[in-house]
Amino acid sequence: MNALFFGSFLAAMATGLPIAIAMALGSLLYIWIEGSIPLLSVVHRMVGGIDSFPLLAVPFFIYAGNLMNSAGITNRIFGFALALVGWLKGGLGHVNVVGSVVFAGMSGTAIADAGGIGTIEIKAMKDHGYSTEFAVGITAASSTLGPIIPPSLPLVIYGVQANVSIGQLFAGGLLPGVIMALFMMAMVTYFAHVRKYGRDTPFSWNRMGRAFVELIAVAIAAVVLFMLWGNPDIGGLLKFGVPLAVVLVVDRLLKFEAFMALMTPIILIGGMASGLFTPTEAAVAAVAWALFLGFVWYRTLNWRMLVKISMETIETTATVLFIVAAASLFGWVLTTTQITEQIATTVLNFTDSPWVFLLLANVFLLFVGCFMETIAAITILVPVFMPILARLDIDPVHFGLILTLNLMIGLLTPPVGMVLYVLQKVARISFERTVAAVLPWFFPLLAVLALITYVPQVVLWLPQQLFVK
Repeated sequence: MNALFFGSFLAAMATGLPIAIAMALGSLLYIWIEGSIPLLSVVHRMVGGIDSFPLLAVPFFIYAGNLMNSAGITNRIFGFALALVGWLKGGLGHVNVVGSVVFAGMSGTAIADAGGIGTIEIKAMKDHGYSTEFAVGITAASSTLGPIIPPSLPLVIYGVQANVSIGQLFAGGLLPGVIMALFMMAMVTYFAHVRKYGRDTPFSWNRMGRAFVELIAVAIAAVVLFMLWGNPDIGGLLKFGVPLAVVLVVDRLLKFEAFMALMTPIILIGGMASGLFTPTEAAVAAVAWALFLGFVWYRTLNWRMLVKISMETIETTATVLFIVAAASLFGWVLTTTQITEQIATTVLNFTDSPWVFLLLANVFLLFVGCFMETIAAITILVPVFMPILARLDIDPVHFGLILTLNLMIGLLTPPVGMVLYVLQKVARISFERTVAAVLPWFFPLLAVLALITYVPQVVLWLPQQLFVK
């Protein structure tokens, strides 16, 4: 029966069916032939899989990312990054990374990063004489920051499947995300030295100074918000109205480039860390902030655009939740047949070392990422890995970041790497050239993967500081 279950699932995938349908077909065939499970329970399991409060974050984070993308905020982020680091050698490569760091704090997905700010970055780099391959490679690599730096759609799905605090997962992604950005900027510096890339904008104390003042203003606002929101004795107008009014006045008086956009991750992380709202409620706050910026502050959105963005969000959300529903049924069958326990026993008979297991898990996940979409991979594999993590005493927050980074690298690998297809279309080059352009950028990504795998505190330090277990 187990062979029938897996065989039908793999056969359905081999025919080219979407993986969600393949999971559902394999599960339904097993239930039908096994005969003792009421078919009505199939509906209950699939509905139960998506009847989850934390999963409400999925459509709202998708919606927030789409709103930010369509409200012209990507142009402001690009302008801010250009002022901050565009004067360095290989400047637009550094701008690409910094812009992705900022946008990662809003979108939560690599696809949104590549298709949003990546479109602006590739055009600008080509116009300034950079090779198309270099522009595509750095854009692909920096897009992986989207799901590592919070908010993150894959981490929400992982947190629901693994029953892990999404707030801790979000906090765990901050330091690895910063390290990834630094490694990529080091790679840009190397290419700039070897290929003799120059500066893309003249050095200006005034322009760079304004960018630093903007960063300092964001940092001050972050400290003030964290203090106010974390103090239960302060409430009402002082906690919400006054800080918002000050932020708006500062932005209007100093005419910052991207101050309000930079405040997005501050509001989300600050609200979650202070207990003001849950990660699910943070997604709603992100949408409210995006609507405020688009309609009121920047006035770049209109009702026609809102309808279009809403329909796109509904379509994407339906796809994601159907995968989750099918995977819930698939995972339930895995548990019922005790396949997960058998896999755990087999792995533990091979090795009882957490470090060896993590090495094997990385190799396996890198392979899986070549062939499987991120959300589907998370929903299928988490039930398999959780018993092993429990027995080897591996922190699920730590493993969540390892899993997510592996699957983000998978987005850059053929044949299923979705970022490759997006950038191929944006840059208008062949798929083969796109793959070749991305290859050098695996070095910094794999280096960070090794670091977070074998130095767990890189992931766990911040959650331990912000959250009391």
